[in-house]
Amino acid sequence: MNYGYTNRTLYLNLSTNEIKIKEVTKEMREKFIGGKGFDLWLMWNGLPKDRIVKWNDPENEICIASGPLGASTFYPGAGKSIVTTISPLTGIIIDSNVGGYFGPYLKFSGFDAIEIQGKAKSDEIIYIDGQDHIIQLVELEESDGISEFSHTLTQQLTEKYAKDSNQGEKQKVSVVSTGPAAKYSKWGMLNFSWFSRRRKWASYKQAGRGGIGTVFANKNIRALVCRAPKIDARMNNPADLQTLQEIGKQHHKEIIDLDPSHNQMRFVGTGYLPDIMNITDLLPTENFRFGQHRQIKDKDIPFKRETWYELFKEDTGSGADGCWLGCSVSCSHYKRGYIVKTGPFKGQEVIVDGPEYETIAGCGSNWGVWDPEWVLEANFYCDTYGLDTISVGTGIAFVMECFEEGILNKEITNGLDLNFGNAEAALELLHQMARGEGFGVVIGQGIKEMKRVFTEKYGGDPQFLQDIGMEHKGLEFSEYVTKESLTQQGGYGFTNKGPQHDEAWLIFEDVVRNSIPTFEDKAAALRWFPYWRTVFSLLGLCKLPWNDVVSEKNYELSIKDPETGELVQAKILYHVEWYAQYFSAVTGIYSTIDDLIQMSERVYTFQRIFNIRQGKGLREHDSNLPYRAIGPVTKLEYESRQERYDTQLKEELGVDINNLKTQEKMNILRNYREDQYIKLQDAVYKERGWTYGGCPTIKLVKELRINFDDVIEYIKPYQDKEPNL
Repeated sequence: MNYGYTNRTLYLNLSTNEIKIKEVTKEMREKFIGGKGFDLWLMWNGLPKDRIVKWNDPENEICIASGPLGASTFYPGAGKSIVTTISPLTGIIIDSNVGGYFGPYLKFSGFDAIEIQGKAKSDEIIYIDGQDHIIQLVELEESDGISEFSHTLTQQLTEKYAKDSNQGEKQKVSVVSTGPAAKYSKWGMLNFSWFSRRRKWASYKQAGRGGIGTVFANKNIRALVCRAPKIDARMNNPADLQTLQEIGKQHHKEIIDLDPSHNQMRFVGTGYLPDIMNITDLLPTENFRFGQHRQIKDKDIPFKRETWYELFKEDTGSGADGCWLGCSVSCSHYKRGYIVKTGPFKGQEVIVDGPEYETIAGCGSNWGVWDPEWVLEANFYCDTYGLDTISVGTGIAFVMECFEEGILNKEITNGLDLNFGNAEAALELLHQMARGEGFGVVIGQGIKEMKRVFTEKYGGDPQFLQDIGMEHKGLEFSEYVTKESLTQQGGYGFTNKGPQHDEAWLIFEDVVRNSIPTFEDKAAALRWFPYWRTVFSLLGLCKLPWNDVVSEKNYELSIKDPETGELVQAKILYHVEWYAQYFSAVTGIYSTIDDLIQMSERVYTFQRIFNIRQGKGLREHDSNLPYRAIGPVTKLEYESRQERYDTQLKEELGVDINNLKTQEKMNILRNYREDQYIKLQDAVYKERGWTYGGCPTIKLVKELRINFDDVIEYIKPYQDKEPNL
C-alpha cells in the first residue's frame, strides 16, 4: 500500500471462472476516491450499457471496497467496507456501509476493491489468502457439511481457513455470508465477520439494506473468505504518520472522556436511542402510526437505556468491543447465553450480536412488541437466516396493520394471527422465509410487491395501501417517524437509494432543535449533509465516532454570517476539520472540508446519473412518498396528535376548525403537507444544481469533472424536460 491505496482491484467472473487483477488509475483515485466511489465506477464500466440491468442478471455485480482511510488502526471507526449491487427491491444501485474485518483484510491482501460478476453453476466459496497469495473458487459438495445458517457457517469457515486453532490465527480470517432466507426473500443481507478474542467467537456486522444478500445467494456464493497477512499498524503507509497519530490520539481521548456522559456508546451502543426517540415522539410504533408507546409516553419504556445495559453487562458474560482494531467507540454489543424460543434452534443457548437501535425499533415497537427477549429472538434469526432487520421490521409492521384492517385474515395467512404485539406469529413468518414456504414467502418480496398482491388478490384499497405501506423506490423505511419533520421527509424521499437515514439524518435538527426553520435552511442542509455523510462511504469510515460523541468545542465555535455579519453557532462541526486533516495525512493530498464535500458531491451526482441509466432517478421517482411519512392517514393517528394538528391548521393555515369533522381536517392538512413536500423538492433540486425534473445539469457535471461522453448521453434528454406527474 502507498498513501492508503493498493492501486489494484480484483475481478472475478463466476460464470467463466475468470480471475483478473485491474489497475487503479490516477483518474479513478482523483475522481472516485475509494469505497463507494470505486464500487460505482467498477459497476458503471462492468455492467452492459445497452440495456437496464436486472438484479438477477448474471451481468449484475457485487462490489466491495474499503477506502484510502480504511484499515487504519490509528483513527476510530476506520474498518468499514462499502458494498454495492443492483437491488432486487429498487432496481437501482443499493449501497451498504458495514463493519467487520473483511474490507481491511481485502486491502491488506492487496486490493482496494473486489468486483464479482456472473453466476456459479453450484454453490461456491471465494477464498482470498493475503498471506500465501492465493485466490480460489472452491466448489462445495454436500459431503463438506457446510451449514446453511450464517452463524454456524461463519464459525465453520473461520476454523477451516485459520491455519491452526489458536485465536490469533482465527483473528486473521473474515467471512462474508448470508443465510437460507436470502434465497426466497428480497430482504437478504450479508454478514461480515471478525473473530473476537473477548467473545471467543466469530461475530458479525451486517450489510443490510436493499437485498444485497439476495443477489449474493442468487449468484450461488455460499461465502466469501479472506485470510489476512500479519497486520502492522503502519501498513496503510500514510504520507504523514505523525499528524495521523496526533489527531487519532485526540479523537480517541475525546471519545473515552465524553462518551460516559453523552450517549454511552461503549456501554449500550445504539441502544441509547429508543427511549430518547420515544420521549420526542419519533419512535416508530405500530407501523409508524405513532411516535411513542401509547400508554408510556414521557416515562420509561421497556426499551430504556438501562434495559440494554443490564443485558450487555460483562458480569453476565456479555459485553462490547469494536468491529475493527483500534476503535475506541467499541459499540458492538452482544448477549451471551440467550435461550432461543422458536424455530430450528429452539432451546439452544446462543450468542446474539446486538440488538442495534434499528432492530429494537423495527422488530420491537413497530410491531407493537415491547419485550426485549423477543427483540433478541428476531435479531438472532434475522442474522442467521440472512435477513435485513429494518426491512423485516417495517415490512411485517405493514402486514400487521393490514391484518387489523381486515385486508388480510387467517385464511390468507395460513392461520397466523398477525395482530400488533404477536411476536411469535411474526417470528413464524421469518421461519417460513427461511424454509421457502407459506405466507412468509409473499411477505419477503417486500412492501412494494405486497401492495400489488394485496390489491389484486385480496381486494385491498390501493390508495390506502400506498398511504400506509412504508416503502419508497421499493426500499422499506428505516426506523424514524417523519410526519412532523419536513426535512427528514426530504432526507428519505430525495435519496439515491431509498429511505435510509445514512444519507441525511436531520430529524433532531428539524424537530427537536428547530435549527433549520426555513425552506432555504432545509434545502441547504439537504445538500450539505448527504454529501458530508457520503464522505464516510468513500473513505472507508464509520459515522458513529463523528455523529454520536459530540465534541464540547462544537458549542464553543461560532462563525460569521456572511450577510448580517453576526456570529452564529457553527454549522460545520469541530470533528469535520479532523477528517480533512486525516485525509491529508494519509493520502498526502492537502484537502479542506470543502474539498471533501466536492469529492462526495461528485460521487453522489454520479450515483444519481447511474439511477437514470437504470430508468429511474428523476423527480417522479422522488415523489409519491407514502402519506404516512408526511401526515396522519387514519382518524386514530390524527386524534393521537390532535392538539398539534389542530394548532397547525389554525395558526399556519388560518382555518376555522370549530365545525369541521376529523376527516375534513385531515383532508385540509394533507393538501397542505403534500404541497410543502413539493416546495421542498423544488428548493433542494435548485440547491443541488439539478433541473426541475431532478436531473443533474450538464453544467454541474462539467464542474465536477465527470462529463464523460456516456454520462452526457444519459442526462442530455432530461435537461429541460418536465416530468409527467
